[in-house]
Amino acid sequence: MGRGLLVALAVLAVVVAGYAGAGMIGGAIPANAGWRPPTRGIPVYLESNGVHVSLVLPKVAAGIDWRDWAPGADLADPRYARYDHIAIGWGERTFFLDTPTWADVRLATILHAAIGSDATLLHVEHVPTPAPGDGIRVVTLRPEEYRRLAAGIRASAAPVRRSFRGYGANDVFYAGTGHYSARRTCNAWVGATLANAGVRVGRWTPFPITVLSWF
Repeated sequence: MGRGLLVALAVLAVVVAGYAGAGMIGGAIPANAGWRPPTRGIPVYLESNGVHVSLVLPKVAAGIDWRDWAPGADLADPRYARYDHIAIGWGERTFFLDTPTWADVRLATILHAAIGSDATLLHVEHVPTPAPGDGIRVVTLRPEEYRRLAAGIRASAAPVRRSFRGYGANDVFYAGTGHYSARRTCNAWVGATLANAGVRVGRWTPFPITVLSWF
C-alpha cells in the first residue's frame, strides 16, 4: 500500500471520527432546555430503523388533517389509507429512490448525499398506531406544539406537488425542499423540526441516537 493511500486513509479516519464526535456533542446540547411534556396531549412517535428516524403522526389531531395532504390515491394500494397514522421522513432523493433495501446502498450514493444535494424528498408511509419499544419513542405534545410541528413538515414539501412510487403498497415519496448534506441529514431534519415546534431535543442531531436519547 502506497504512502499516499495511507495518508488519505488516515485523513479520512480523522474526518469520520471528528464528524462522529461533533455529532454526539451537538446531540447532547439541548435546544428548548426548559421544555417538559404535558401530562395530556397528542402522542407523536419517533421511529428508527437504525439509520433513519421518521416522525409518526395521527392523521387527524389538533385541527390538522393529513388525509388530503397524503391521499390514499397516491399509494400503490389505496386501502392502506385506512390506517390512522402517517410516518414522515425527509432525505436526499437519489439515496431514497436508489436504496429500497440496505443491500442496495453504495458508497457513491452515500458520498453524493453527504457532499450536498438540493434534490430532496419526503417519504410518507400510511401505518397503524405504533407500539412503543426498541427503535420507537413517544413524545406528547401540546396542541400548539403539534400544529407547529405539522407546519414545519409541510414547509419541507415542494410547492409544486410531485409524487414518486414508494417501496411497497403503503408508502409514497413527495418532492421536498431544502438542502441535504452531512450537516443537515435526515435525522438532523427530525431534530430541527421538533426543536422548531418547541420540544427539548439536541441542537444538532445527525444520528438516530442523538434524537431518540431525548425521549
